[in-house]
Amino acid sequence: MVDPSNDDAMRANSIQIETGTPELLARLEDGIAVLTLNRPQVRNALSDTLSPALRRTIAWIHGDARVRAVLLTGAGKAFCAGGDVKGMGSGAKRADPPPTREEVIADQTERQQALTGALYALPQPTLAALPGPAVGAGFSIALACDLRIAAQSAFVSTGFARVGLSGDYGASFFLTQLVGTARARELFFSSERVDSARCEALGIVNRVVPDDRLGAEAMDWARRLASGPTATFAYMKANLDRALREDLPTCLAGEAEGTVATAQTEDHKEAVRAFVEKREPRFKGI
Repeated sequence: MVDPSNDDAMRANSIQIETGTPELLARLEDGIAVLTLNRPQVRNALSDTLSPALRRTIAWIHGDARVRAVLLTGAGKAFCAGGDVKGMGSGAKRADPPPTREEVIADQTERQQALTGALYALPQPTLAALPGPAVGAGFSIALACDLRIAAQSAFVSTGFARVGLSGDYGASFFLTQLVGTARARELFFSSERVDSARCEALGIVNRVVPDDRLGAEAMDWARRLASGPTATFAYMKANLDRALREDLPTCLAGEAEGTVATAQTEDHKEAVRAFVEKREPRFKGI
């Protein structure tokens, strides 16, 4: 279980970030933006308050040079249960006249791009820590991160078939990239619960740790990411993303561009000095 409020979060080097709602907690600690979905009473299901706050905070992270890594987790014993099913089709106030089908599609596309699309595109390394279930859109959010660490009791599920929906927030893209099309189809059609051990075997999560170690292990990993050559990590992410879509000549050209750019960074120069002096480099992300 990850509970950042009990993870020495009140230390002097921890800066609380205002998100506009208690449904999303955020702090900046040791160069890490720690974001906590905070609706534990409903397994951190998304809401009309939480989702916009998450979009705004992701946009802030992209533009803040102090952030060198991102750790995203959920309060209590869940990561995120996805959309709040109880609120679906509840007869909420509707526009008069109602929007056209095309307007609804455009609006949903924009909201998805500003959340998982923007999270996926962050230049900083991102880590999702799963203390429990990640389902539906919550699973999509975890998949949009670069890396995932899970508690032993955690599980994931596409979940969409159970509510008669086809899927959103990039789940089809992210899951297919991770496990291949045949396995992704199986997980979409079945909505089965995939336990943490199988998640690790399939490559859905990178690491599984005991429940009571998740908070410490996740912060340790995030700190190591934040202390690395984060400007270089951004180029690495671009290379790896390009490799999913482009041919080898295009990838080689992209790698060459990145190598030339990173060779001019202070981190590269520091790494060379550290090698000569037989010590660990002290990276600044520049």
